[in-house]
Order: sequence, then C-alpha cells, then structure tokens
Amino acid sequence: MRLRDVVNLVEEGEGFELEFKRKVSSPEKIARTLSAFANTGGGIILFGVDDDGSLVGVDSEKTEADLLRHAADHHCDPPVPISVEYVPYHHRDIIVVSVEESGEKPHFVVNDGEEDRAYIRVKDTTVIASREVVKVLRDERAERGLTVSIGENEKRLFAYLETHDRITVKEFASAVNVSERRASRILTTLVRAGVIRIHTLEKTDYFTLASPAEGSAPRRTSPRHTPPRR
Repeated sequence: MRLRDVVNLVEEGEGFELEFKRKVSSPEKIARTLSAFANTGGGIILFGVDDDGSLVGVDSEKTEADLLRHAADHHCDPPVPISVEYVPYHHRDIIVVSVEESGEKPHFVVNDGEEDRAYIRVKDTTVIASREVVKVLRDERAERGLTVSIGENEKRLFAYLETHDRITVKEFASAVNVSERRASRILTTLVRAGVIRIHTLEKTDYFTLASPAEGSAPRRTSPRHTPPRR
C-alpha cells in the first residue's frame, strides 16, 4: 500500500470496516478491534492516524510489530490472522493492519482475570457481542442443514412481528411467558435458519422478520400441537 492509498482510506472516514488509532496501545485494546473485524466483515486498522483523520505516524520499531502479533496470537482465541504493512510518512510510519472476515468465528478476547468476550462491529464502533450473537456466529461455521419446528411460541412471534417492527429477547419472553434463556434459544435458532434477523445496538439486540430474499429457506417440521390444559 502506498501513502496515496492511505490518504484515500482516511478521506473515507472511520466506518464499519475502517478504524483509526493514533498509536499502538495495549494488546488487549488492539485485540478487541481484531476480534470485531474477524467476527464481522473484516476490516483495516490504521495506526498513526488521529480520530480527526490527521496523519501523525508512529515510531515504527520491532516492539510495535511484536505488540500487534502478540495481540492477534495470544489475546485472541482462536488467533486472528493479520497482514501488516508499513507506509513511510515523514520519517515515521503509518501501520496498516488488515483483517479478513474469519471462517473460525467467534474470536474471543482473552483477558487475564476477566471473562473472555467476543466483539463485533456496529457501524463505526466495536461492541461486545451478546450471548445471542455469539450463538449465531458459532453456527455460521457449521455447514449442516437446520430443521426448525414451528410451534405456538414461534407462531406468536411471527404474528407479533407482522404488526411490530422489532422485538427483544426480554419482550419475547414476556409475550409468550417463557424464561429469557428459552426465548433466546428460540430466537437464535430462527436467526440461524434465516427466518428472522438479529440487529445489534451498543447495549442491546433486537430481532426483525427477514425479507424473502435473505438467507436460505429453512426446512420446517409439522407444527407442534399444544395439548389442552386441564
């Protein structure tokens, strides 16, 4: 990559697949962005670029390269493959780190003494992946057919989404009178089948009906019949 290419990227501004960092910071912080890009659609990190798009460069030394590799190999589980390029800039360097979308999702960030977390990109932000998103990411790499049973809970979900734009795990659990854990399991199964979509905000997820063109149609079994209550 040449300096002109870097400038072109910077002019696009930070976004879903591009992040600026003024300097090479702690491996843990770098690992969060690597995890997010690998778990989502891939992306590029430009080190030596300020948040406002100003090129400042970094003093590129072996320690910077070691930090990047350490973040990718030891603070991400499984490790995230990265490509590192150095673009000269006024006796310093712009470090370009490229991450491909992974086929081994989800990638977690390993923090000593803390719970391992997976991250994803939402617009131009790196956010923690919810339990539901992690389940969906795990299933993306499983190349197997998915059979979906459509019961009363699923029917009530579809009826709700015909008249409402979205629903959360908590709202669905309340609507069908099941635990949030069970509601989560039902929703993620339907996401994996391509029937509904999951959307992530910074602090919560919500679900919508998938459009006819999205995903592959799931194989459905006959509806379950709920026995009459006595």
